[in-house]
Order: sequence, then C-alpha cells, then structure tokens
Amino acid sequence: MKIIFAGTPEFAVPALAALIKAGHEIVMVLTQPDRPAGRGMKLRASPIKQLALEHELPIYQPESLKPEAVQATIAAMECDVMIVAAYGLIIPTTILNMPQKGCYNIHGSLLPRWRGAAPIHRAILAGDKETGVTIMEVVPKLDAGAMVSKGRMPILASDTTQSLHDAISNMGAKLMVEAMQTLQETGHLAAEEQDESLVTYAHKLEKAESVLDWNKSAVELSRQIRAFNPFPVATTQFKGETCRIWFANAIEGQGMPGEVVELGNTIQVACGEGLLEIIELQMPGAKRQTAQQFIKGHHLQKKALFI
Repeated sequence: MKIIFAGTPEFAVPALAALIKAGHEIVMVLTQPDRPAGRGMKLRASPIKQLALEHELPIYQPESLKPEAVQATIAAMECDVMIVAAYGLIIPTTILNMPQKGCYNIHGSLLPRWRGAAPIHRAILAGDKETGVTIMEVVPKLDAGAMVSKGRMPILASDTTQSLHDAISNMGAKLMVEAMQTLQETGHLAAEEQDESLVTYAHKLEKAESVLDWNKSAVELSRQIRAFNPFPVATTQFKGETCRIWFANAIEGQGMPGEVVELGNTIQVACGEGLLEIIELQMPGAKRQTAQQFIKGHHLQKKALFI
C-alpha cells in the first residue's frame, strides 16, 4: 500500500523499519524539523529522518500542518493509509480524512488507560501491573480513536521507562504490520470504541516531579526512579549538591527518612515506609557510579543524609 508515515523520535523507528521490510511503498515521511541538540546545539535530524535518509525515502518537515500549501502537498501523495507514531504535531481533520483507507496510530498504553503524552512513565508511577500498546484509529480528540488491536506485557520490578519504551515500540511495530496486512487483504479493519468511563490521562512530565521526597514510601520512590530513567532522572540533595538516582529497589526496614542506615553492595536509605536500596547514582560533573564506587569515592558513612 501507499503509506505516509508520520513520526519523529526513536519510539517510531521500529514501525517505519518494519513497514519498509514488509514491502509497503512509503510515499512520504512526515517528521518534525531538525532541532538543536547536544553540547554544540547543532541541528540534528530526528531518528525517523535518519532512517528515511538511509532508505532514500521522500521526507517532509513542515513546522505546522495547518497551512493550505502544506495540506496540498500531503494530499498530492494520494496515499492509501497514514500511520502515526509519536509524531508530535497536531494533525488537522482535513489531513486525517485524506488517506483512502484511514489513519492509524501506535500508542504506548492499553487504552483507554493513559491517553496523552507520557503513558509509559505514568503506568510505572501508578504501580500498574501491566502495560502495552494499542493500534488505534486517529481522530481529532486526543488518543480517543477506536481500537484495532492491543499487545500486553507485564511491568516488572526491574523495568524502567527505557526498557518498556523499547519493548512497546517493537511490539507496536509488529502489530501495525499485522494490521496493515489485514487492511490490504480485506480492505477493512474492525475496531472497538473506547469506554470513556475508563479514561485516564498521562500528563506530560514536569521536571519538579523528579525530586525525591524521603517521607514517601520506598515503593513509591522506587517507581519514581524507574519512571524517570532515562529522563529526566530522579534527584535528591547530598552535601548540598544535586544527586541523580538512576536505579534503586524497595526493601523492608525502617529509620529516619533520608538517613543512610546500611552500607555494603548498595546504599540503604530510610523512607517514610521501608528502605530504598540505591544501586546506581551520579553526582554533578561525574559519571554514573555503582553504590560501591560512590561509597568509596565519597567516604560515605552510616547516618549520612540525603535530603
């Protein structure tokens, strides 16, 4: 089929790669304009643009899809389907109506739970037992389209946003290719409407949410740390400096919140309930360190405080 693919970050890469491999004709790749990145703040192509360049696909990078000239350019492609995966720009209804066989999205949650910008982070923060991906029709209302298919996976105690992101993006790619095969063979995709009474919203992360409050339970803090890995990374104060906590587990124990109660292979810090067993952390200007490296490098003693 003739497909327009709209996506920008790494999350969308497996889907585009899978559609190319499946033999579909990608008539246009829509991706956001190159943005400044890195220490030198040089313009950097999105991961999707980089993949498109490798395969010599037509690339279009408008700042907005609202101008008539932009919409005319997209309409001229006369595509069968538009596929969206973390594109990042609002797609006007006019464009949604252009593809002859519809517009479909890969969303990183089990809809209708966690519509919105940060579904993976919010699932971990909330202590959800499972997450997954939904292939859905794209409609003007945010993530409200009818659901074509779902893939489920458990959220393990070792999972971070990064690990789930990678698993979900690969699962989404597989499900989208299967959906497109069905659409090509039958000309139709059955879809189930979402139950509006079950909707929750995954609001965009705020940097202030990354700060650890040691009065919370160790279980909550462990979720927070895993949800904010790899970005923006959970933080606490140690000796007046911002310390980033990359990974930690919740274990049983008690003490004064923020106080180091045990040292060994890990750093055990008391919380409002339980202990947080810190495994990997990082001080400003330094590399990420194991707890053992940190203990040795900072001459850490029991009763030291994280604030």
